[in-house]
Amino acid sequence: MKKTLIVAAVAASFATAASAQSSVTLYGLVDAGLTFVNNVQAPVGDDHLKNNSWSMSGGNVNMSRWGLRGAEDLGGGMKAIFVLENGFDVSNGTSADSRMFGRQAYVGLSTQAGTLTLGRQTDAVADYLGPLSATGSWGGTYFAHPGDLDNLDGNAFRVNNAVKFVSANYAGLSFAGAYAFSNGAGSFADNRAYSLGAGYANGPFKVGAAYTQANGANATATGAIAEGIPQFISPANRYDRLRTFGAGGSFSAGAMTFGLLWTQTREDNNSIESYSNIVNNYEINGRYALTPALSLGAAYTFTNAKVNFGGDTGRARFHQFGLQTDYALSKRTDIYAEGVVQIASSQDKEVYPFAGINGAPGGASSSSRQVLVTTGIRHRF
Repeated sequence: MKKTLIVAAVAASFATAASAQSSVTLYGLVDAGLTFVNNVQAPVGDDHLKNNSWSMSGGNVNMSRWGLRGAEDLGGGMKAIFVLENGFDVSNGTSADSRMFGRQAYVGLSTQAGTLTLGRQTDAVADYLGPLSATGSWGGTYFAHPGDLDNLDGNAFRVNNAVKFVSANYAGLSFAGAYAFSNGAGSFADNRAYSLGAGYANGPFKVGAAYTQANGANATATGAIAEGIPQFISPANRYDRLRTFGAGGSFSAGAMTFGLLWTQTREDNNSIESYSNIVNNYEINGRYALTPALSLGAAYTFTNAKVNFGGDTGRARFHQFGLQTDYALSKRTDIYAEGVVQIASSQDKEVYPFAGINGAPGGASSSSRQVLVTTGIRHRF
């Protein structure tokens, strides 16, 4: 009897040790609320009728998602890792993407020097500049810059077929690089992308810089960016090259955090005419924790766009203001309310005559102004 108990105890200890070396975690986030948007555009011929939109909407701050995250200890400081993540709209239960795991899907190795992963992933701009912006940290979807060209929220596009390396943290310094293949026979350069980024954190200071380029983004359906790059202006044929770079920083002082950020996005290589866009975003943001549970956030972005229509140049400018209050009911559940105002102006109606808050239910404004107010609940698991 004693021998049986000893063998059982030893077997149980080995089983516990083995299970500790490998793990799979189910995680997710669900976000839904009520949203009002004014001046929603309803095109009728050359006119744009004005309507207001009241809706129950999902993903107001963060896109709802669920995922699986796993790791296996291979010994010697090395681990095998994977992430599979699906995005969905909680208001109607539909998938946010035609892919089962449209948000992320990758596998790789983690070592003391860094992590190497292969699959569908975020780019360096989203990784290093997103956390310094309001949209990529606390503000979410509606705080994204006009057109979301710089992809700071990380939802405009993901990069397929990507080989990505993220370094370990060296006394606050980290860096990353990625290359995404076109996966097209005889068309190596069609629909490929590459990205570089670096960041440094020291106490209350954080800084980051990044660059992403996508070539031939609409050339193949199985390439690096199969869903196409976001478009500031959409002529007969979409732009095929996207280049985004920028830098930013943040500073924390007690309960207050400030952020400054600049990005520039260039779109060109239109296959029919020599159209191109150069869009600069200048953002300042701040968040203050009134109590451990209650916080207030504010952000302002000035956007200056230069558009070339086959030799004719036009300009558009945007002022965007955002406010948010968030109250944590627990560590996993919070309620929020936020408002965003966008004011647009341009030299020529062909350039960009309408305001358009990113992700607003109903779409762009019928005029140069748009206001959005939303309130909702968010739960993490």
